[in-house]
Amino acid sequence: MSNLPEINTQFLLDFLTKLLNTPSPTGLAEPAISLCEQTQKDIPGLTLARTRKGALVVTLRGDPSTGSGDDGPRAVTAHVDTLGAMVKEIKSNGRLKLTRIGGFQWNTIEGEGCTVFTRSGRQVRGSILLTKASSHVFGQEVGEMKRDEDTLEVRLDARTMTELATLDLGVQVGDFIAFDPRLEINAGFVRSRHLDDKACVAALVTAVKSLAEAGRKPAHTTHLLISNYEEVGHGASAGIPADVEELLDVDMATVGEGQNSDEFHASLCVKDSGGPYHHGLSMRLRALAEKHAIPYKVDIYPHYGSDGEAWWHAGGDAAVALIGPGVDASHNYERTHTEALVATTKWVLAYLLEE
Repeated sequence: MSNLPEINTQFLLDFLTKLLNTPSPTGLAEPAISLCEQTQKDIPGLTLARTRKGALVVTLRGDPSTGSGDDGPRAVTAHVDTLGAMVKEIKSNGRLKLTRIGGFQWNTIEGEGCTVFTRSGRQVRGSILLTKASSHVFGQEVGEMKRDEDTLEVRLDARTMTELATLDLGVQVGDFIAFDPRLEINAGFVRSRHLDDKACVAALVTAVKSLAEAGRKPAHTTHLLISNYEEVGHGASAGIPADVEELLDVDMATVGEGQNSDEFHASLCVKDSGGPYHHGLSMRLRALAEKHAIPYKVDIYPHYGSDGEAWWHAGGDAAVALIGPGVDASHNYERTHTEALVATTKWVLAYLLEE
């Protein structure tokens, strides 16, 4: 029988809601990092620090009664930065040309609401639309147009039809643009943009809170890195202590045709586009899931990279494995289920307590 601490599912969902509603495109993730910091600052037994890169490192000292304690330190990581965009150009009609942040397809943001964050602190709302959006004007051409950086633009919710009028709003080239999450929780499902990877950050924070409320410590000293540059490929390349002997990466599992993952399970990724993960650590995680009756899947992700691999490429010399909740429509309008979130949180707890 599992002896894992009880998980406060309502806290998990409430914190995830706050996190999803906090814009944090890569490069502008500070508000979400601050939310994670504020949420954990009063949890006893934690040491919180920032890296020079702006990531959050939370250290949990190991339990000396296990005989492990400070021996064989570990790390767990998840990322709080999301897909987004920046202003590439202010067009002559006052609308904005975009440059992408992260690896999404252009068609997945068509029709989305967004917020432009100006240098002065002003936030300007808008919508992402085709340059020829009206079917009543352009007819069949609307459906036939390619969706790319030249055919999609931001229509600002302001009286602007010239470049100068948009500049007068304070909007400039280089301003960040965040896409609306459009969060809804219904019948156990969590539907929102940016579940990659805020769902996993919420699972980590909930696991830490559950451990503290149960009066328990991890078997080994463990560093939790909440990274802020994963979507552009180098989030966890820095910030993990050099003496760490293994790293558990917690990131969303891909759901779709040909995949073994689904929205109701946590998944173990044994290989992605960067190659296999550490076989020994992956096998231990499978054994932990089975020991604690955690429902899980094993999968391979064909178009995927992770913070764990970023750390490996930066010279990280330790085992790396990857788990996370199944997320449908990744890098689009995503969805998962509470069961997958709880399973992931339990798996993290099992790993923290493993001697």
